[in-house]
Amino acid sequence: MWKLASYYTLCIFVFSQIHFARVWAEDDEVKFEVLFQPETCDKRSKKGDLMNVHYDGFLADDGSQFYCSRDDKAGHPQWFILGVGQVIKGLDIGMVDMCVGEKRKITVPPSLAFGEKGKGPVPPNATVVFNVEVYAVSRGPRSMEAFSQIDSDQDRMLTKDEIKKHLKMEFEREGKAKDESYYEKVITDIFRKSDSDKDGILSAKEYNIYRHDEL
Repeated sequence: MWKLASYYTLCIFVFSQIHFARVWAEDDEVKFEVLFQPETCDKRSKKGDLMNVHYDGFLADDGSQFYCSRDDKAGHPQWFILGVGQVIKGLDIGMVDMCVGEKRKITVPPSLAFGEKGKGPVPPNATVVFNVEVYAVSRGPRSMEAFSQIDSDQDRMLTKDEIKKHLKMEFEREGKAKDESYYEKVITDIFRKSDSDKDGILSAKEYNIYRHDEL
């Protein structure tokens, strides 16, 4: 019973302070409400940053839940690079300028979500709503400048060790060093999403993740 109560507590955001904002994209509108804003915000998210978040997805029409990251991938917060299509476009737009610890409710129109076809439990032409909580924001290892910096032997291939070394350096530089298991989780997720031929290294082509468009 305690575990069940804890699960629902994690999946429901308590309204603390609410602000409203709108972000325009093409002819459609992504709306978001800031449900919680931490008092201290040392860094705000921008395109290309590596983010660690939990997010829950609901259908705007009837409020039914179609996704909860706490149920997926052993319940770990999700890692992705913001603004490059690893999540739906509406989330790439709606999660810009977020602080660590911030919580938002993001409403995404069909054209910036799952479109005319829908996906899985999401029907065609559905407006969706996501509750998002940010756990970490750091410089993402996906710019071509970063590729060259990470590629220490300059062989145009990135190994897990090279990427881990880069991440450690970034976190330590910001005074936020993590334990080894933390970096292992990040590396596992990056390679799961990007190492298309599963050879344990990332080529320059695989490193370019702009082609992805998935939740």
